[in-house]
Amino acid sequence: MRPRGCSFPSDQSGVVSQPKLKSVQNFTLPPLGLLLVGLISIFWGFNWPIVKFTLTVVPLWTFRSICVVSGAIGLFAIARFSGLRMQVPTGQWPRLLAISAFNITGWNVFAVYGITYLPAGRASIIGYTMPLWGIPLSCWLLGERITARRVMGLVLGMVGMLILIGRELEVLQRVPVGGLLMMGAAVSWAIGTVLMKRFPVDLPTSSLTGWMMLLGGIPIVLGALILEPGQIKPLTLWPTLGLLYNMLISFTFCYWAWFRIVEMVPVGVSSLSSLMVPVIGVFSGMLILGERPHWEDFTALALVLGALATVLIPSGKQTEGKRTS
Repeated sequence: MRPRGCSFPSDQSGVVSQPKLKSVQNFTLPPLGLLLVGLISIFWGFNWPIVKFTLTVVPLWTFRSICVVSGAIGLFAIARFSGLRMQVPTGQWPRLLAISAFNITGWNVFAVYGITYLPAGRASIIGYTMPLWGIPLSCWLLGERITARRVMGLVLGMVGMLILIGRELEVLQRVPVGGLLMMGAAVSWAIGTVLMKRFPVDLPTSSLTGWMMLLGGIPIVLGALILEPGQIKPLTLWPTLGLLYNMLISFTFCYWAWFRIVEMVPVGVSSLSSLMVPVIGVFSGMLILGERPHWEDFTALALVLGALATVLIPSGKQTEGKRTS
């Protein structure tokens, strides 16, 4: 009997299995999923301005290298101490490499470069257009139905994103490479999420996330060694705290929590549940970086809350099903 106190919640049964598509079409988030969405929305949302000022001292390849390596070490330590299975099943290495490349390597390289060109909150907005790509891909590759609720959620969420981006269109036109890089991050994230459902790896979430960090981090570490040898400056208090925040919160807990949500529900639900992160990213930029709120920010917040309601509030059929069961 293994120790349970140090594992993340529900991880002991968090083994990925082939999705039962017909039975999950109308899923909303379960209570654990609601808790995890709330936590990653806050932690990842506040992380965008934190990354912005940390990158003023730590070179971007080195920054991400430290984060992915520490995340892998932390997750493997949790899996080992909790007695979770860590060995990759025979024949599943190719799929593990593929989902690691898109979820870790692609997202992190594109996002870190993109955020250096754009204001922190606005950069997060483009990266979190992932549902725009994830929902059609899940329909094509997974057979998930695009229900009226998901269409409504997607429309509300994307209109909210467009309103937030609207004031920065001139910036995007002047520096289009920033927008393109963040769009590349969104597409990479969407592909990685769909691949996790299409080609699941039979491992508990902590072990799986640790392996993705390790394998997806190899190109990032090589990039740091080749492009940024000896470029780290002496760290002051706030960049040090920003780096520790990313190592412990963003890359260890939040990545575990996100992949746990992906395992729980269809891509259409998990992708829409991520939309609160950029809204909090914008408001945290105001708090940490001194940016001023505008009416567009509050309008976008209302629209994103409406989008979240489509995956948080059970449909009438689901409610009726619970009453008769």
